[in-house]
Amino acid sequence: MSVHLHWFLPTGGDGRTLVDRHAYTDGGIRRDRITPVSGVRAPDIDYLTQIAKAAEQLGFEAVLTPTGTWCEDAWLTTMALTQATERLKFLVAFRPGVISPVLAAQMAATYQRVSRGRLLLNVVTGGDSTEQKRFGDFLDHDRRYARTDEFLQVVRGVWGGAPFDFRGAHYQVEGGLTALPPDPLPPIFFGGSSAAAGPVAARNVDVYLTWGEPPEQVKRKIDWIGGLAERENRTVRFGIRLHTLSRDSAREAWATAGRLLDDLDPETVAAAQQALGKSESVGQQRMLALHGGSRDKLEISPNLWAGVGLVRGGAGTALVGSHAEVADRIEEYHALGIEHFVLSGYPHLEEAYWFGEGVRPELAARGLLATVPAPPDGGPAANGRPASAPGGAPLLLGGGR
Repeated sequence: MSVHLHWFLPTGGDGRTLVDRHAYTDGGIRRDRITPVSGVRAPDIDYLTQIAKAAEQLGFEAVLTPTGTWCEDAWLTTMALTQATERLKFLVAFRPGVISPVLAAQMAATYQRVSRGRLLLNVVTGGDSTEQKRFGDFLDHDRRYARTDEFLQVVRGVWGGAPFDFRGAHYQVEGGLTALPPDPLPPIFFGGSSAAAGPVAARNVDVYLTWGEPPEQVKRKIDWIGGLAERENRTVRFGIRLHTLSRDSAREAWATAGRLLDDLDPETVAAAQQALGKSESVGQQRMLALHGGSRDKLEISPNLWAGVGLVRGGAGTALVGSHAEVADRIEEYHALGIEHFVLSGYPHLEEAYWFGEGVRPELAARGLLATVPAPPDGGPAANGRPASAPGGAPLLLGGGR
């Protein structure tokens, strides 16, 4: 089982601090409405293209694009970026409650044809009622997961190539059809830590994603979802969502983490913790519990730093250390059964290079990455180097192509 490495597209804004996204009053669309925070970068298509091209060049298999009212639309943004890249895949996050499942199935099929098979789907059920209501969704937490269960059944049903009927509590479909099903079928990623989420993952998804908890907690999640899937006669693969901060030495990496922490004044942390504490997401509450809003003891496991979660929702932990130490932690999670690593860092362009040029060769040397064979004619390899050039880190084979 090889490691699959993915990066992140900051479609809500990027920058050199952990509070960069909050500097935007309108999601980062207009440059003239930015509050005075240094180093903030608007998520325009030129900057996102830089990140996507860097990720492709550095050997990442895909990039995750978020969903929400605070960022650009993931479908449209990534479709534009397929025209600026060649191999990179796009893990498109979307909310099943705000789109018809038959339309989503059709969109995925079109995306696969236009991109030549470079779509991955990240289903975000939603753990924040305030955010859901902005989209016109007023279901409570558990009913949102019940709806996601039906949504995914319909999507897979209409991908079958024949008229599909479905009658449930949330969807009724007669003769649902995607005339040209996607080829290949895009893998479905999904996360959720609540009791309502587990059975949905077991019945429907290809990859279950967890946020970056300490290894012993991740192992319990793997056992939980794996057991539920076994009862459904299915197999689910596993992934993890983490930030990274790797440097040539551990001292340099931790010094950088310290500078990020120094940027956070107590008022900013308190306001963020108050807002995040209102989330209905069990996963978000687990993230908050890792640090309790305190700056003390933020290294909650070797090289696992919870400082990001002081001010940011979602993934709140980072792997911090030398390139070898970060590779050690990835190898440790991989030994538990984690196959997909969805990574990010601030700023996303620079940190992609730190990881791609520092950690990725370490993983390749340990035999954890699949390699791309050299072209038979001796032309350029997939990483852009001539086939005979030394020092090229092996690249991942694109799954599903």
